[in-house]
Amino acid sequence: MTNTADTSSARAHARSQAAGAAISGPELPEGVDSAKITFAQRIPAGGYANIVLARGTRVRLSDPRGAACAHLLLLRAESPWERLNVADTVKVPWQAYLGAGHPLLSDQGRVLATVVADSSGHHDTLCGTSAHARDRLRMAGVKQGLEPRDIGPTVSFFRGVRVDSDGGLVSTGSAGPGGAVELLIQLPVTVLVANAAHPLDPTPTTDLDLVAWSAPEELAQQLGTDPEYLRAVQNTELDWHARTLEALA
Repeated sequence: MTNTADTSSARAHARSQAAGAAISGPELPEGVDSAKITFAQRIPAGGYANIVLARGTRVRLSDPRGAACAHLLLLRAESPWERLNVADTVKVPWQAYLGAGHPLLSDQGRVLATVVADSSGHHDTLCGTSAHARDRLRMAGVKQGLEPRDIGPTVSFFRGVRVDSDGGLVSTGSAGPGGAVELLIQLPVTVLVANAAHPLDPTPTTDLDLVAWSAPEELAQQLGTDPEYLRAVQNTELDWHARTLEALA
């Protein structure tokens, strides 16, 4: 029997466990200078992550083993009352299915991030989270000073949902190992991610990789041509530059 009856024994036991723990890191994207990477974490099944990311950060979510489910919530870092609005994210681009070029919009009509690459195609904007995923998101939020009321609707990556001909929601599962989604962050955001089963797909999750790196030069690229997208980008840039001038005044 392990002796943890006193502080010294408990410390020795804890350190022996830590020494034997195998901690694996995420798969890093090819062609990215390691000096530019600002965050890298492998999120295990049932785990979560929370991080504040700057404008001009590129984020890669990947599913190395083929059964991750990334429930994602974005909140404006300096004013978290502005957060991802899933209804507008679907309505404004006239598209419920996430893919490259799709904006993740706030409730103020601004672009928090844009999907810039997608090799999975199995995502969901319609079902929200499972109870377990919401619990994980609340735990992630607490570490950023957020309250349960701040945890609003999310989008999910790597577990697909489609609407069938009679309006029902149908799970399409995973695209298999190796799928990835990349986002370009267009306003400073607090990112909350939970890796937990989808409401329509109880398949146990596997590891989820989250890597972020600095890519401010990509903000100058035009990521979409639809008038609704361009108007949202204009709203975003006007607000960002107004706040920047105010901070300098």
